[in-house]
Amino acid sequence: MLSKRNIAHHIDFSAGEVILIDKEKGISSFTIIRNLKRIVEIKKIGHAGTLDPMATGLVILCTGKMTKQIASYQAAEKTYEGIITLGGITPSYDAETSVTKIFDYSSITNADIEEARGRFLGEIDQIPPIYSALKVGGERLYKKALKGEKVELKARKVKVFEFLIKSINLPEISFKLRCSKGTYVRSLAYDFGKALNNGAYLSGLRRTFIGDFSVDDALSIREFENLILNAEEVIL
Repeated sequence: MLSKRNIAHHIDFSAGEVILIDKEKGISSFTIIRNLKRIVEIKKIGHAGTLDPMATGLVILCTGKMTKQIASYQAAEKTYEGIITLGGITPSYDAETSVTKIFDYSSITNADIEEARGRFLGEIDQIPPIYSALKVGGERLYKKALKGEKVELKARKVKVFEFLIKSINLPEISFKLRCSKGTYVRSLAYDFGKALNNGAYLSGLRRTFIGDFSVDDALSIREFENLILNAEEVIL
C-alpha cells in the first residue's frame, strides 16, 4: 500500500498496489487518475468510489491485480464531515450550482434540528440528485440535467449508521456522517432541509474514512509524485 504510513521504496504497479490519495477541492476523481498517469504511466488503474469535484478527502486507487479488490472497497461504509447550509436550494443539491429559491430559517431552533436529525438514522429512502454520474438509458444523469431533460428517479434504500451534529451556526450546520455504499450526502442535505420545512444544500464535504482506511494516511498528488521520484525501483 502507498500511503503516509507505508512509504514503499520498491513499488510494483504491475503486481498491484493500493494507493490512498487525499483529493483536493475542484478536481474530479478521474482527474486524479490522469494525474497519476502523468507522473508514471500505470498500465491498469481504477478508483474505488468517486468524490464530487467540490468535495475533498479520501480516494482509494488500485493498480494491477489489486483492481480485483475495488468492489470490496466500494462496499465499505464511508465517513464524512461537512456543512449543510439552510435557507436555500440548488439544482445540484450542493454549492456547485446557484441558489434558485430562498427560505426564511430564522424560526428554526436547535431542537428542530435535532428532531430532524433523528429521522435520518438507520435505513432510509433516498432519491439520487439529478446532477450525478448515475446512468439512465445509457447516459449520465448530469448530462441529461445539463440538457434540461426531465428524468423520474426512484428512491433507493441506504443506511445511515451515524449522523452527528457537530455545531450549529445558522445558516450553517456542521455534521459527521457514517453511511453505507450508495449514499448521496447531497441528497441527505436536501432532504434535511425538507424535514425542517425549509431549504438546504451541501456547502462543504470531506471524506475521512473508507472502511478502516483514513484520510490522515492519504497522500496528496505532490506527495505521491515525490514518492515515485525517491523510490529505488518502480515496476510498471
